[in-house]
Amino acid sequence: QVRLVESGGGLVQTGGSLRLSCAASGGTFSNYGMGWFRQAPGKEREFLAVITWSGSSTHYADSVKGRFTISRDNAKNTVYLQMNSLKPEDTALYYCAGAGGYCSAYGCYDAALYAYWGQGTQVTVSA
Repeated sequence: QVRLVESGGGLVQTGGSLRLSCAASGGTFSNYGMGWFRQAPGKEREFLAVITWSGSSTHYADSVKGRFTISRDNAKNTVYLQMNSLKPEDTALYYCAGAGGYCSAYGCYDAALYAYWGQGTQVTVSA
C-alpha cells in the first residue's frame, strides 16, 4: 500500500511562489506516474500536472501552464510542484496522487485513474 504525504502549503500573496512536496512510502515509487490535483470549496477536483515514472514526460492543465512545474526525485521518493505567479484563484486544497500501468508510462489526467492519494495541503493566495 502506497502512502502519500503532501507538505509545503501555506498562505502567500498574489504573485508569490510555493513549492509543494509529496513524499511516498510503502511501495516502489518509480513504478508510478504522479499527478497533482486541487479542489476549491464548492468546485470539482481539478487536474493540474502529471509526470511519468521516469520524469521524461510532463503535462499541464492550461490554467497552470507556464506557472507551475512538476518534477520528481525517485531516489527520494518525492514529487514536487513548484508554483510561481500565484493568483487568488489558485486557492485550494492541493493533492498528489499516484497511478501505475498506462498512467505510469504516459501520464493520466483523469482523477479516477489514480489509485493512491495524499490527504492534501492547503494553499491560500491573498489578493
